[in-house]
Amino acid sequence: MSDTRRTDAVLLLVAIVWGSSYLSAQTATAALPVLLVLFARYALSALACLGVVAGRRRGSRRWTRDELRAGVPLGLTQAAVLVVETYGVAHTSAANAGLIISLTIVLTPLLDRGGRRGALPPSFFAATGVCVLAVGLLMSGSGFHAPRLGDVLMLGAALIRAVHVVLVGRLTTGRAIRPLQLTTVQTLVGTALFLPVAAPGMPTLVRTDPATWAQLVYLALFCSVFAFLAQTWAVQRTSASRASLLLGTEPVWAVAVGIALGGEHLTPSTGLGAALMVAGTYWGQAVERAHRGTPGPLPPPRRPGTRRRRRSRPPVARASGLRDRDVPRAAGRG
Repeated sequence: MSDTRRTDAVLLLVAIVWGSSYLSAQTATAALPVLLVLFARYALSALACLGVVAGRRRGSRRWTRDELRAGVPLGLTQAAVLVVETYGVAHTSAANAGLIISLTIVLTPLLDRGGRRGALPPSFFAATGVCVLAVGLLMSGSGFHAPRLGDVLMLGAALIRAVHVVLVGRLTTGRAIRPLQLTTVQTLVGTALFLPVAAPGMPTLVRTDPATWAQLVYLALFCSVFAFLAQTWAVQRTSASRASLLLGTEPVWAVAVGIALGGEHLTPSTGLGAALMVAGTYWGQAVERAHRGTPGPLPPPRRPGTRRRRRSRPPVARASGLRDRDVPRAAGRG
């Protein structure tokens, strides 16, 4: 297998794993309280990350001040995303959850306007309108009715995740931050947050059945630790467009897993909503990427006799070694 195909296969596997996470979370929350599921997911992820860090060279085990300063607030926002998302998955279908959360792709550019090249083009807002129509169809189910609680929560999760993605860019750009160290800090913050509320339910967690434990281990080790590290490895070896295209198939896999393994069914209206959501997010992502790649406005002409000020450059590039324009704008996962 060539290097390109191997990289594509890894990115596609990450998308499949993330798409399957909604059904796993739904299954786990059917057996355990949501906060107990989140504590177990964070604690298992933290143990795995700490194990990987401990296996590295001695000089790579320490955390820098930048990694701690970014990891703590990002751990808080990531925990907020997972709380709302997991409660939402518990009250809607896995297919709807995976489709609605993909709104993050079009919400993020709307929030991340700092330093952008002018206003977004009208076609981006047209793509956003398609996504909004898709959400309405997904919420309608077999007929138009009051929005379901789970769908509304997934909308909130998409908005919070967009804020989280923007914050990731603000806190990590231009700083020497290693992805593994940053993820470890985030998982430790989440574990500490959920420990007090999960402590009374520890006996229930210990006595839970092996099938539920398998779902918890899958969410922690595969949907969190493996997916993040595999994504980082693959993104360093391919283009942003190719990575975004493959990772953007996540909602498709969420629908496929929900139907094949979860016994879910799509009505004509929800099927149309699913198609519109995938088309709208892909369209919006393509428009935003093209807009970001266009040359910016020229600086004003320099008056005679004035000296040109030198622009300061960040001392360190991204930890991944990619330039800012080479990093795909995919939703950050926990």
